[in-house]
Amino acid sequence: MEKDQSLVLKRSNKRKVAEEDYDVSSFSIDNLNQDLLETVLSWLPTANFFRLASVSKRWRSAVASKSFRLACSQVPSRDPWFFMVNPCFHQSIVFDTTERNWKNLNYPLLLQQKHNYNSIPVTSSGGLVCFRNISGNFIVCNPVTGTCRQLPPLYPPAQTQTLHAISMSSSSKSSSSYTLILVFGDFPNFTTKVFQSGKDCWDEETMLSRTTDDTTESDIVVDETLYFLSKAGDVVTTNMQRSPSKQYSSVTTVENGEDIVYFLSSSGTVIACNLAQKFFFELPRLLPVFLEYSIDVVECRGELLVVVLSEFLESASLRVWKFSKENQSWSHVAVMPPSLSHEYYGKKADINCVGSGDRILICMNSGDLSQYVLCDFVANDWVQLPNCSVNGEGKEFMSAFSFEPRIEACV
Repeated sequence: MEKDQSLVLKRSNKRKVAEEDYDVSSFSIDNLNQDLLETVLSWLPTANFFRLASVSKRWRSAVASKSFRLACSQVPSRDPWFFMVNPCFHQSIVFDTTERNWKNLNYPLLLQQKHNYNSIPVTSSGGLVCFRNISGNFIVCNPVTGTCRQLPPLYPPAQTQTLHAISMSSSSKSSSSYTLILVFGDFPNFTTKVFQSGKDCWDEETMLSRTTDDTTESDIVVDETLYFLSKAGDVVTTNMQRSPSKQYSSVTTVENGEDIVYFLSSSGTVIACNLAQKFFFELPRLLPVFLEYSIDVVECRGELLVVVLSEFLESASLRVWKFSKENQSWSHVAVMPPSLSHEYYGKKADINCVGSGDRILICMNSGDLSQYVLCDFVANDWVQLPNCSVNGEGKEFMSAFSFEPRIEACV
């Protein structure tokens, strides 16, 4: 009898569990209160925010609220979007790394005005992209929302000085706090100017002194142009020519609590500027000055990396390099498989790169080549992006800038 009761009890419990499972499965997200609903929705990929408005009036109201933006700001990180650059057209075309597709965003109205029409992006950080117009003034933009603001003009105007680097950094604690850093001057007399969004003004110009541990080799080539013959018999100059959007290519890292800005000199050496201690120095040259190569600097996980496309022994090589301060030497951390990189041999391609997390987007361009490769340098994985087409028209790009698609990022 006890055995029969036990069997009935087990069946009863089983039926009860099944009923509870049914109740859970019938639960609707619309049963959540407003705060919890907004919290749940905020963790969706940003591209989904555009689709939520069509679900219901309640969801449309949720994604438009200030509290939803606050909930979004609590999400620690988002997969990057790459803002693609071509000076010949004015569109906000991005590559979404989450959905792995191209998107054509609304181009900001401020950038469509006549005096800003030829503005080009020059740097990015967090959820923002910074543009520079033909007058040398800067416009900070959130590509997702289209909001923009023009920063106060520089004095003296930027055109009166030689500009080497434009870098941007943003605070992880605030979506409305960012810093724009400029490096001016003629080697070895470098100065910096810094705009802080919290103060809404430019700081006073700061002179940088030069440290004494620079190498003899960089002393020779950094402030003058050398010419030599390539293997093909072409006259080659050591003075680098960059595409307009990457002319001021630079990155900012934080080392021991101090901001360090890295940029490429005209001869291809990497220069580091310590903003806190107000000095600069040159890193040892990566490749011999007479070797033909294309180079760019990127920042990944708070560290400086250098990407180099070079040719040697009838083959092309694409590598990612990291500098060791302990050994004062460079070592490669990722190499494109030769079966892939051989395609670039003889193409005289220029590379423009941007980093985000463990990934680097490499834009390769020449007279007969236009490719975009996404490299995961930790896994040493190299993937070519699909071709971009907008309204049936193919698009080609010179470079890109990385940003986190954040609707809460303020300009």
